[in-house]
Amino acid sequence: MPIHRYKNIEQRKNEQYKRTLTTQIPPVLKKDIQDMYIYTREGDRLDSLASVYYGDRTKWTYLAAANNLTELIVKPGIQLRIPHNEESIEQIWTDQNNNR
Repeated sequence: MPIHRYKNIEQRKNEQYKRTLTTQIPPVLKKDIQDMYIYTREGDRLDSLASVYYGDRTKWTYLAAANNLTELIVKPGIQLRIPHNEESIEQIWTDQNNNR
């Protein structure tokens, strides 16, 4: 069964019964000496990179937040920061969105 990259984002229906997704404010992810840096290649997407580095496509939002990106598809040749501690990112993300 495929993993849905929006599984952690609340879905609502508007007045016309169209599905909408709630907005999540990405956390500020402090840089760490153990963070990894890569250069993107042609065809790279944040969800596929999250799958490679975290084993979970749904964690693409961590990469977006760490690199101040809003698009899933990234241009080749961009340096991306891969935060090393996904457990602490998960906690920061959860805490911040629960306090809204």
